[in-house]
Amino acid sequence: MPKIRIYFATMQPLVPDIEENLALPANAAEALPDLSPAEELDMRARTIKFISDISCQPIIPTESDSASAQELAREMIENPKVRPDFAKYPNETIALYAGLAARYNHMIVEELSDLKLYVVNKLFEAAEQADDLKTRINALKALGEVDGIDAFKRRSEVTHIIKPIEEVEKELLSVLEGIEYTVITEENGASRG
Repeated sequence: MPKIRIYFATMQPLVPDIEENLALPANAAEALPDLSPAEELDMRARTIKFISDISCQPIIPTESDSASAQELAREMIENPKVRPDFAKYPNETIALYAGLAARYNHMIVEELSDLKLYVVNKLFEAAEQADDLKTRINALKALGEVDGIDAFKRRSEVTHIIKPIEEVEKELLSVLEGIEYTVITEENGASRG
């Protein structure tokens, strides 16, 4: 069998242009851009998912992870300006919290009128399909309080009419002249009118 020989031509080394006096970050954390809590959570969750996928190790949160994720969600809802330290939580907690945040952090409907229609339909369905009377009444009460239905809203309308003072005086005088009255005196019980 013949031998094959391969010859490589000598190449010059490629050296990239390096800028001088360029400040390098002290550590990896300093090199990262500032992220909002939502952006950081999204980045961490995608990284956790990617590592899980390439290592073929599923992310299975425990009861403790679930409780931590729910507590973190409650904390973020109560005070959205809090910046949690996501690094102190295990991957399972972060993945579960990211799922919770993604589920509730987007528009369910594009128009609020669609959401109102959904609520009205669900209340109507609950009122029609409820097994007990108390549930039906509660659904009907909630349905009656929906804006636009306003079954229980008391309304009073006030109309303001602006008139010149002369016209108001004439109307008052005509009302006063049209009043029939009787004067009763206590002395003799006689009346005059």
